[in-house]
Amino acid sequence: MSDITLYHYARCSKSRAALALLEERGIQAHIVHYIDTPPNNEQLTTLLGQLGLTARQLMRTGESVYSELQLDNPALSEAQLIDAMVQAPILIERPILVVGEQAAIGRPIDNLIEILP
Repeated sequence: MSDITLYHYARCSKSRAALALLEERGIQAHIVHYIDTPPNNEQLTTLLGQLGLTARQLMRTGESVYSELQLDNPALSEAQLIDAMVQAPILIERPILVVGEQAAIGRPIDNLIEILP
């Protein structure tokens, strides 16, 4: 099915588990290695809408770049946070599965099962 996309990072165990889940179920998905090909501002804004999250909620606050860029500053706008994730995609929580207009973060992996066809 071409309307299924997995935003994947091969070095992440949760992301590998998400990929394995799709393979086990025989589900063909478009795999986006988002560290190498990060979403642009528009794509990330769309993803946030599908997830029902703010940019800050999608950020991995434990990443060193989060501190380096001082992204904990509450004065930063949504647009500034999105820009930061586009520039440093390691900040984006993972994995993200998109099925049609629905999306879910695979933490826990059961979140993905809820939106699978």
